[in-house]
Amino acid sequence: MKLFVKGDWEGFFSVFINHLVQFLILVALCHDVLGFSAELVYGRILPGVAISFLIGNVFYAWQALQLAKAEGRGDVCALPYGINTPSLIAYVFLVMLPARQIAMAQGAPDPERIAWQAGLLATLAAGIIEMVTAFFARRILDVTPRAAMLATLSGIGMGFLALGFVFQTYARPIVGLTTLFAVFVLFFGRRRVVGQLPGSLCVLVLGGLLAWMTGLAPIGRDPLGPFGVYFPQSALGETWAALQAGQLFPYLSIIVPMGLLSAISSLQNLESAAAAGDTFQAKPSLVANGLGTVGAALFGSPFPMSIYIGHPALKAVGARAGYSALNGAAVALMCLSGTFALVAWAVPPDAGIAIIVWIGLVITAQAFEVTPARHLAAVAVGMVPALVAWATLIAKTALRSAGFGAVSGMALSPALVEAAHRNNFFIDGGFALEQGFIYSAMILSAMTVLIIDGRFVPAALWSLSAAVLSLLGLMHSWQFTPGDTVVSLPLLEALVNGHTTVLVPAWEYAVAYLLVAAMLVAARWLTRPTNP
Repeated sequence: MKLFVKGDWEGFFSVFINHLVQFLILVALCHDVLGFSAELVYGRILPGVAISFLIGNVFYAWQALQLAKAEGRGDVCALPYGINTPSLIAYVFLVMLPARQIAMAQGAPDPERIAWQAGLLATLAAGIIEMVTAFFARRILDVTPRAAMLATLSGIGMGFLALGFVFQTYARPIVGLTTLFAVFVLFFGRRRVVGQLPGSLCVLVLGGLLAWMTGLAPIGRDPLGPFGVYFPQSALGETWAALQAGQLFPYLSIIVPMGLLSAISSLQNLESAAAAGDTFQAKPSLVANGLGTVGAALFGSPFPMSIYIGHPALKAVGARAGYSALNGAAVALMCLSGTFALVAWAVPPDAGIAIIVWIGLVITAQAFEVTPARHLAAVAVGMVPALVAWATLIAKTALRSAGFGAVSGMALSPALVEAAHRNNFFIDGGFALEQGFIYSAMILSAMTVLIIDGRFVPAALWSLSAAVLSLLGLMHSWQFTPGDTVVSLPLLEALVNGHTTVLVPAWEYAVAYLLVAAMLVAARWLTRPTNP
């Protein structure tokens, strides 16, 4: 098989446009949500992204050539690869943003750097988890109902992507609504633009033109300022500093499940490629994915990588191995030259918001489309923790906007909970469900599937796992800071540090899950199926 064929160009442009949209989102989130400077984004983060893209795309192109050689075929398509979009959103809003807010509340001189370091450590840990999971991912897939995995991602998609950016869509309706329904026509309506132009590119051009016409663009940054040559730099020292500062434990409830979900979704995408005729070995594919994530962290990128969905579509348009190599080279070149600054200046975030909302809706819709009809209730149950976590984040953001957590303002405290209770708003339940909500989503959804199927003992075992996670503090355990609520891990820290006396904040939840487990075991003998 040749390295480059005609179909590789179409495959390259399809994938590259998607990555372009993603990088616009990434840059906007780094600047506007996390407050990262241009020097940090273009000088440290994007060069790290370049390393991770090169590691993965070059490997998967080589892997496709090797498979073609081994099987004597000329139609093998490389696996698509890039930044993991759900992890990108999760790490921005659930790792780096809380780290920045805590650092600001504590008066740290450089909260942005602390947030970046937390993201680097989380990404490094996720990469290690992905590599380790490569050896038993299929076992996890066997014991975890599909509805549980899909519901976890769909809750993030609906809450942090779709609902999270609908506010901005309706705040600026000329750009927001026009591009939103352009996306609906092209993607939900399954239409093509005349001339075979990529739909995502057309939406960006439309949104960019409207943004310039309504005064939303340009956004005020010097588009030529970041231009230059940026060499990747080791971020091992930054990662070590985050580890020494204790930035790992508070975010384990995000890192571990997102790492597992990334490995499992990559495995599912491998199965999708096999269904299209290209059967790649799972272990080296997943290990390479993990290495790309580790490489990202060690060179400055706080965003995990993933094998993408879409291999069958790329193969159908004639893409083979060359599109992957081109994609890695093109993205690396733009990351190492600061070129994305010019793109971000010309096409403001508002132009791509509709695509983010669509991604969130598609992730949610997919969970309902591919889940067996009898398990749809489990998908709905599994979405609740993510939606509650998103709503709680919005509530806390509103409180901080009103001055809570500021140096001269009121602090978040038990008095806030008491005041909320007087208005029949149990915000402390949101604080509890917010911590470890990815675990909660997966466990609640899995238990619901098993209950629907009448498998009460396995459901009880999932409930026992929830009790253990609650005792460790990885679920429902929280404490106040002046401007936020954060995870509390006293038992886990005591086990590490050798303490013997410790109060576990989430003990009530552990007891509740133990009672649920006992009730489920009893239900096997005390209940009988009803007529449909």
